[in-house]
Amino acid sequence: MKRFTPFEHWQTDCLRSGAFADLNVMFALCEHPQWPSLVSLNQHSVKNSQGKPLEFIANEEFEQDGRYYETFIYETGKVPTRLQNWHDLFGAYIWRLFPKTKALLNRLHIEEMAVQPCAQRSKKRNALTLFDECAVILAVTDDSWADAFRNHQWQEVFVERRGDWYDGTQGSIRAYTFGHANYEMLTQPFIGLTGKALFVKVAADIFCKDLSAQYAYLDERLYEMIATDNVLADNRALSPLPLLGVPYWHQANIDPTFYANTDYFRPKRRNKNNDKGERA
Repeated sequence: MKRFTPFEHWQTDCLRSGAFADLNVMFALCEHPQWPSLVSLNQHSVKNSQGKPLEFIANEEFEQDGRYYETFIYETGKVPTRLQNWHDLFGAYIWRLFPKTKALLNRLHIEEMAVQPCAQRSKKRNALTLFDECAVILAVTDDSWADAFRNHQWQEVFVERRGDWYDGTQGSIRAYTFGHANYEMLTQPFIGLTGKALFVKVAADIFCKDLSAQYAYLDERLYEMIATDNVLADNRALSPLPLLGVPYWHQANIDPTFYANTDYFRPKRRNKNNDKGERA
């Protein structure tokens, strides 16, 4: 697979797909004539894991400091942000959308590092990082969605039940991007692009709330699931999600034959010793 290379310059044509709809509603992303500045990223108050105001700063300050990335954020309340960089820009927006959860991830990294050297990453730290970079929250009103996704029933979830996806007014499932690496790569979508889904059971009326209220609710739920239920003890709770299959996120998936590509929409792998199979 060709190595992903982000656009070098600011442009908005790549931000007009449905995958970026929430960022355009919340932050008017497509209206920026140039790279959003640190001033614009710091317009709204966000707290770090210690309740301190969070500040997005130029990466040069961090490079001169010498502390580990997560430690620097935890101890200073500042997030190093490379200017004119898609990855860090989307990372900043995720901090603003999910402040409690992002602060929790930061604290959990610190706790894990206290008992295990940075060079020896634990299963939990790997799971925290995978979630931070690649997660998509699938808010669902019934458990059948999670079961179908985990069994790679792509025709069912993307074609047969397409009408149940949230369309701006109603639905029983809605996708919210958490992983900032997902956003970066969706600027240049390619077959093979896959995220990691975490399922959150919600009441149907959640989709009737305004977008900021939806994110605030999900931020609270994720915090509880990670802090109390320990859902990210390892990677087992995360399920593969072909991102270009999400309805409204990629123009080509309007055609049902798009989902016939089994190299991308892969069947569930089966355990040779167990017909029931294992999680892929």
